[in-house]
Amino acid sequence: MVIDFHIHYTPPEMLGEGGQRISVKYEDGAPSYIFHPRLGDLGQHVEAMDQAGVDLAVLSSGAGMMGTLEDCIFVNDRLREAERNYPGRFAGLAHIPPLGGENAFRELERAAKYLGFKGVAIESSVGGVTLDSKEFWPFYERVQELGLWIMVHPALKTIGVEYMQDYDMARCVGREFGLQMAIIRLINGGVFDDFPALRVQISHLGGGIAALLGRVRSYQDKEFWGTASHPRAGRLPKRTFDHYFYNNLYFDTGGFCGNINAVKSALLEMRPSQVLFGTDYPQEIRSGQVVAKYLDQIRGLGLPKEDLNLILSENGKKLLGG
Repeated sequence: MVIDFHIHYTPPEMLGEGGQRISVKYEDGAPSYIFHPRLGDLGQHVEAMDQAGVDLAVLSSGAGMMGTLEDCIFVNDRLREAERNYPGRFAGLAHIPPLGGENAFRELERAAKYLGFKGVAIESSVGGVTLDSKEFWPFYERVQELGLWIMVHPALKTIGVEYMQDYDMARCVGREFGLQMAIIRLINGGVFDDFPALRVQISHLGGGIAALLGRVRSYQDKEFWGTASHPRAGRLPKRTFDHYFYNNLYFDTGGFCGNINAVKSALLEMRPSQVLFGTDYPQEIRSGQVVAKYLDQIRGLGLPKEDLNLILSENGKKLLGG
């Protein structure tokens, strides 16, 4: 079995002119999100999955992550409809404004208990509020109580976008930097100390954080770097950085347009038990042939069979409760 943990869907009613042609949303002068007809066509999703040999896709929606509570309710209902219309092919993720208070939390409970979703999708920052802000604590508490996992997608409005308006840098590299910061904030900000049962899926292989982990670990030595007494730079969690990195975090292989070298480098630091296959279809990959090639390359990495099975299916089954 192959599970794709990073596939997007926008209900056609929410695509606007993107339902007929490619349309790009801009935030503060920088490209933020791309809409196109394939994004709202579940039939084409299934065709691409069949061509590639993907059995199940976990659906998230940019329209939900960017939207109001009313938008999220509509998206959640349509994702459940997708599950019913294509039995065994899709699993929806809940969408709510995570800082939306009790009304949003009631929708999260409905999505978990009535719609049957096992996870919730959020951005790496919300309206400029970072994931280590205490404003998120009520959200984390509800997620933990409901036994859900969190998918962290790159923020569609990148923090610092004013410096990345040229060359599409906000989407190209800004999003990845946002994911790297989210990981460090979740760990050093004490989120997992206060909510130890939280399981968090970081998209895009954590923004490519594997290449930077040596540097990140070094900067945990606050005495060495002279910041131990500083109230912000000197903050540390109760246990080592690696304890949380390896016990609370999962990483999907989406976000690199099917480039196998990103997976190779990630596996130098990440354990196969925490890597989930993902494609970011139909945004960064829009062809079943490209997905099939990506899968063939992952299978060709020479991993032990048990590790390959973890990445392609078993880790996903664990999060989905299977």
